[in-house]
Order: sequence, then C-alpha cells, then structure tokens
Amino acid sequence: MDRKLRNRILLYLFLAAVLAFVLIRLSGRKPAPKISAVTPVRENLISSISSNGKVEPISPYVMRAELDTFVEKVYVSEGQQVKKGQLLMELDVKDAAAQLAETHGKLLQAQDDLRVARAGGKPDQAAKVAGDLTNAQKKRERLQKNHEALVHLMAQQAATQEELAANELELSNEQAEVARLTAVKQEFDRSAGLESDRAALQVQQLKGQVAALEDKVRQARITAPANGTLYALGRDAASLPLKTGDYVRVGDLLAEMADLHQVRVRAFIDEPDLGGLEVNEPVRITWDALPNKTWVGRTETIPKQVVQRNTRSVGELMCSVNNDNLELLPNTNVNVRINSKERLGVLSVPRGAVEAEGGRRYVFVVKSNQLGVGRSTLEKREIRVGIADATNYEVVSGLEEGEWVALPGDVDLRDGMDVIVLNTSAGNY
Repeated sequence: MDRKLRNRILLYLFLAAVLAFVLIRLSGRKPAPKISAVTPVRENLISSISSNGKVEPISPYVMRAELDTFVEKVYVSEGQQVKKGQLLMELDVKDAAAQLAETHGKLLQAQDDLRVARAGGKPDQAAKVAGDLTNAQKKRERLQKNHEALVHLMAQQAATQEELAANELELSNEQAEVARLTAVKQEFDRSAGLESDRAALQVQQLKGQVAALEDKVRQARITAPANGTLYALGRDAASLPLKTGDYVRVGDLLAEMADLHQVRVRAFIDEPDLGGLEVNEPVRITWDALPNKTWVGRTETIPKQVVQRNTRSVGELMCSVNNDNLELLPNTNVNVRINSKERLGVLSVPRGAVEAEGGRRYVFVVKSNQLGVGRSTLEKREIRVGIADATNYEVVSGLEEGEWVALPGDVDLRDGMDVIVLNTSAGNY
C-alpha cells in the first residue's frame, strides 16, 4: 500500500472517530426544552387605569316640600327639558292660606296694641289715672291753704281749735290719697312700658309667622329655577314619580333638575392606582345600557383620602364629562378609563416576557448556539421599562430591535439554558 493511500485511510478513520465522539456526546445530552420567542416592535402605548363610577350633576337644583300637604297637580315628567320659570307642579295650600289670613289679623291687632302702649296706655285709662291724681293734688293744695288761713285766724282768735283740727285731718287724708294715686300712676306707666315691649315682641313674632306662611303659600307653585333637565320627580331617587293626589311631608323631595350638558363622574379608584393620577388627564366613559357609546372628559379633582367602599379601599376621583346629547343620566353606574400616560412609537415587549427581581426588570434574550443544530442559548439581561398598558411594557433600554426574547412556558427559564425555539412572532403579540 502506498503512502498516500495509507494517509487518506487514517484521515477518514480520524474523522469517523470525531464524528462518533460528537454523536455520542450529543446522544447523551438531555433534550432541550421548546419555547416561543418574540421580537420587540415599535408601537403606541397608552397607560390607563380602569374602574367604575357614578354620574352626578355638577350644579343640581333640589326642590323640597315646605309643608305637609297634597300634590294638587303635576305638569311635567321625568327626563323632560324645562325652561326657567316653567310651572312644574302645584301643591294644596288652602290650610296655609287660611292660617295666613288669621295671622294677618293677629298682626294688625298686635300693631295696634303696640301703638297704644307706646302712647302711654289706653287713652281712657290713662286719662282717668292722670285726672284722679291731678284732682287729689288740687284738693291737697286747697286744704293746705285752708290750714295756713286757720292758723292765722286762730292767732286773731277768729277761728277755733276744732276747725283747725278738722282741716288737718282732712289734709292728712288727702296727702295719703295723693301718695296712693301717685303710686297708681307710676304702676300704670310701668305696665304701659312692659306692654309696649310685649307688644313689640309679639309684632316681631307674628311678622315672622306671616313671612313663613306667605312663603308656604308661594310654594303652591313649584317652578323651574333655571333651564335644564328634570331628572327626578319624587320623594327620592328610588321612589315612583310624584303624581296628582300624592301626600308629601316637610323635607320630601319634589323635583331635582340640572343642566346635564356637562356632568361629573365620581370614579372609585383602587388605592394602588392613586399614585398614577394627575389633573387634566383624558377620561373615557362607557355605560352598559348604551354599549356602543363613549363619552370623553378630563380628570378634575385628585383624591385626598382613601375611603372604604364595600370591600375596596378607594379614592374618589372627580371627572368632568361632556354629555352634549343628554344621554348620561344622574346616579347611573358607569365604567371609567383614565388614560394617564401615552407614548408614541416606542419599543415594546409583552408583559409576560418581563420578570422582576429585587426591584429590577429583566428578560431572557435568545442567542444562537453553534454546538447543536436547532438549539439556542438564553441570556438573562436587565432592561429598563417605561409605561405599560394591559399587555405590553415600554422598553427604555437593554434591548434592540431585531433581538429575540423568550416567552415563558412550561419550564422555568434561566441564564445559559439551551432551548429550541419553535414559534416566533413580531408585531402585535
């Protein structure tokens, strides 16, 4: 055998041995797990918060009964558009009108009593008290002059002691009468002053009663205080609408209305989502009763406290919503979506491909592997993420377009793992 042939045979044997060795090694390796992978794509992401809420009027007008009475006539129905000053209903105020007439009479009498008291009392009584005192004073003065004259006459022996004694007795009695009548006059004046105060207080009280009754009588005609939609007509939102003949008590709801072209939605946001809220963010409202309709608005007032609502801890976010077609009704339950942040044309990966560890985010990048046909190796790589929507994360750094990212499956992914990629996708995941 020549030398060239021998060398060729040895080369073939060596290659066969290497191939056998490789085949033995490969046959002894565990089968690589099969996974799916995606490549990051650029798209528009909107970070949103979804919850439920309740529709409220912004500036409602509430009309309540001012007296216990019957509804005499109802002129409108719920949901009706009304104009300012339009008559909504009439109440039965016959009893109030009768009380008003009676109280008016009492007020006139009290005002007359006040005039009399301020003038010093009733004229005939005042004249009698003053006249009696004046007459007694005049009589006392006459007796005093007689006393002085009798004393002078006795000095001239022209009058007797008996005459002087009789005059002194009469003078003493008249002085006592003057003192009594002076006390009567003072008591009369004091009583007149007290009567003036009492009459003034009574006049004030009766004026208040008249004003209250006049207001009740005016309540017979319930009119619209402004242009708007009458959305409640009854004792409360859950009761049947009022109708002619119904009985209402003081404080019962008669009607509730507002301009509903702009409404407020009170959104109940779960506590973990409160940190992402800001003023003037776009809001989208849907209502199950009109599934094909969407209303738009803006956030207005950020919650300042957390309250318990059933089993949830929530903050109450106020949103202003356009309601041009007047389709959203007060007290209805709606769905609320707040678009808090928006990014255009950003690199994104599915949320399921991103794992968290110690406050950091990472993915497993698929790298080509030269040791086995169809096999690849996983590289654990930290990334920075931005906003997220329901399905995707924004990738700020750590990934490039065109790289492949492993998706989780039935096996736990780890750094350096050999895998076989079966399914790949890009675009919308």
